[in-house]
Amino acid sequence: MRSGIAGCGLRYAVLRRGAAAACCALSIKCGTRDEEGFNEGTAHFTEHAVFKGTRGKSASVISGRLDRLGGELNAYTTKEDIVFHATVLKEDLGKASSLLMELASEATFPEEEIETERGVVTDEIISYKDSPADEIYDRFEELLFARHPLGRSILGTEKSVSGISAEDLRRFVAERFVPSRMAFTVVADIDEARMEQAVLRLAEKYFGGDPDEFIAKETTVYAAPEAVRFEKTEDRGDHEANAVIGGTAPSLREDRERIAASLLCNVIGGPASNSLLNDILRERNGWVYSVECSYTQYADTGVAAISFGCDRPNLGRCMGNVSKVLRRLIENPLSDRKLAAAQKQFLGQIAISSDNNETQCLSMGKSLLSFGKIVSNEENRALIMSLTAEELRTGAERIFAPEKLSKLIYV
Repeated sequence: MRSGIAGCGLRYAVLRRGAAAACCALSIKCGTRDEEGFNEGTAHFTEHAVFKGTRGKSASVISGRLDRLGGELNAYTTKEDIVFHATVLKEDLGKASSLLMELASEATFPEEEIETERGVVTDEIISYKDSPADEIYDRFEELLFARHPLGRSILGTEKSVSGISAEDLRRFVAERFVPSRMAFTVVADIDEARMEQAVLRLAEKYFGGDPDEFIAKETTVYAAPEAVRFEKTEDRGDHEANAVIGGTAPSLREDRERIAASLLCNVIGGPASNSLLNDILRERNGWVYSVECSYTQYADTGVAAISFGCDRPNLGRCMGNVSKVLRRLIENPLSDRKLAAAQKQFLGQIAISSDNNETQCLSMGKSLLSFGKIVSNEENRALIMSLTAEELRTGAERIFAPEKLSKLIYV
């Protein structure tokens, strides 16, 4: 792997890995929590709208640029990042890389295209509201961080999106899309040194200038949120009940604690059928449609949450068994045998996930933005294997003690 920082402040990493398809990504530390002075949903609207035209390309040219090569062009927005990424044949990697940087630096936001895209985003918001299993988690974070930008919805509301103008989008990009907040990553079967030089040339072409000017515009100073504890039930008049139970968890800055929390959440409600809640609620009793324990890490906090959907008559049984599982983990450390099995399973899941080039490319971008370096698989493995049962028990007590939990239920 080759990595470094371009003269303009953009971080980059290039990894050679054999495969026919090549992946590249431009990650920008600029998400929903960075919308101060803008309408809610501006970051997500910007992610959509950059595809509507640049100084050199129309919307139709952009949409077909990689399609004609058999490639894919995508983007997404989180609370802390906007990410543009592409998958192409390795011989087309230069075209894909150039397009990503052009989108981030030369978008024009033509008025007529913005109005069309506003309708697309509004439809997405309406559609999302029709899926309570998805919408409930956003609502949970909105209540948990009620007095903080992390409580903002990524999509925004119909009202907030209606008030976002093309000029707002231009201003958002001018103020937030600066190279010192960016990371460009590549995973492909290419010569790393040659690709590194190509990335540096593209960075100079699209972001060249006085690096001190760019770094001076880097204003990301996050204030840790004060979470609000709550218990709330909302009547949706549905036969299905959806629930989220959780609270704050370790931040990205807490290395051992966040890795312990990741392993703990995998034990509680990871994707495997033998995770504790999957085993009890789904496999043995068939009470739930789905159940998971997720862990979202932010720069200054985190959120660990158990979510499930079930028929309304099963809600009480599910809530009771969730409480039993959490109490057992708080009171009794895992045995050596169970800890070793959990560690091996977790490492296997990570290895399979990282074997996907696109997943690896996106993970590298997140690592550069969060830690300023690529955290290797070997480092993660050593940290996971060094965790003790007491650290997991302490993590369970910190996150899932009854007095710290918030609950949101849709019925």
